[in-house]
Amino acid sequence: MPFRNTLGRAGLGLDPVEAELQLSFKIKALEGVLGYDDLDFWVGYTSTSYWQAYNDTISSPFRETNYEPEAMLVWRTDYSLAGLRGRFINFGLVHQSNGRAEGLSRSWNRIYAQFGFERGNLALLVRPWYRLPESDRQDDNPDIDDYLGYGDLQLLYRNGRQTYSMLVRNTLRSDDNRGALELSWHFPLLGRLNGYVQFFTGYGESLIDYDHIQQTLGVGISLTEGI
Repeated sequence: MPFRNTLGRAGLGLDPVEAELQLSFKIKALEGVLGYDDLDFWVGYTSTSYWQAYNDTISSPFRETNYEPEAMLVWRTDYSLAGLRGRFINFGLVHQSNGRAEGLSRSWNRIYAQFGFERGNLALLVRPWYRLPESDRQDDNPDIDDYLGYGDLQLLYRNGRQTYSMLVRNTLRSDDNRGALELSWHFPLLGRLNGYVQFFTGYGESLIDYDHIQQTLGVGISLTEGI
């Protein structure tokens, strides 16, 4: 639950300091899918709420909530590539929306393949995706690919119970290039309780603002040690 300073957000009477609440889980639903011992089926869900907790002027509303259910096939692997060890390949379907009425509604559906590599304490996750097309009448955000791109790349380094991570997205266009960068540091506090510091710059931190560039700085607590 981070307390975030949203640097540079203006207008709409919003407070630049808000709270973010996130609930996320993944569950292995089936093992040995189709008789393959190394192929499992997982389901997951994430909800992220952005709360104007300190904004008494507009009665401290929730500014936005994003919902993200997901289903994936996880193929456990063990191969070498350029000095890295390939540990898994995920094939997934993910939906993301904000559940709001027309005009403020945002949603999209993607299929993806995610490749997981590791070397010592370093992990690399590469995830290209393809947005499933929608009809013009149903599409709330037809240009979302122009801002969130066609995949992401994540680097993680673990040092004991501390985790450092970097997430990068980019449209990979020579003209009108857009993307995002997220840097995080997770560290132990007490028992299973962990703290973290996170910096984000770019597009797509929340669906409602997917086409607005933002810079945010957050500090918070969590029950996980990073991704």
